[in-house]
Amino acid sequence: REGAVHIDGVPVASIGAGYVVFVGFGGSDQPELVGTALWNRFIDKITCLRLFPDAHGPINATLMDHGGEVLVVSQFTLYADIRKGRRPSFSTALAPDKAQRMYEAFVAALASRGCTVRTGVFGADMDVHLVNWGPVTIWVDSEEL
Repeated sequence: REGAVHIDGVPVASIGAGYVVFVGFGGSDQPELVGTALWNRFIDKITCLRLFPDAHGPINATLMDHGGEVLVVSQFTLYADIRKGRRPSFSTALAPDKAQRMYEAFVAALASRGCTVRTGVFGADMDVHLVNWGPVTIWVDSEEL
């Protein structure tokens, strides 16, 4: 239904109905992936998934059919490894300089497909607010496309 990012209590970005995308890079992700066929499949998957309701059904319209608002939030903690001990390891997350380049390319790719893109601040300590519709939460992994 909606999403917003605040930093130190100050609103930074918000959207109405659309996607809140938590994006992290790690594993085999590298900046050289940007612009490749795999990268484009990844972006197309996000923009073309039919997750919104329309007159034909509850999960039938794409992000673009619905207006294309996206709030992108960087989140390296998606790569947390909790198998050992009580403190998560983030060793499989991409180094911040490379991850930031990929994050910026990801935002640009969504915008180039016509999405209205709002963002958090890469690497910042953010409060993320979202009202999930459905709820529908989907994990999209570039290594599984």
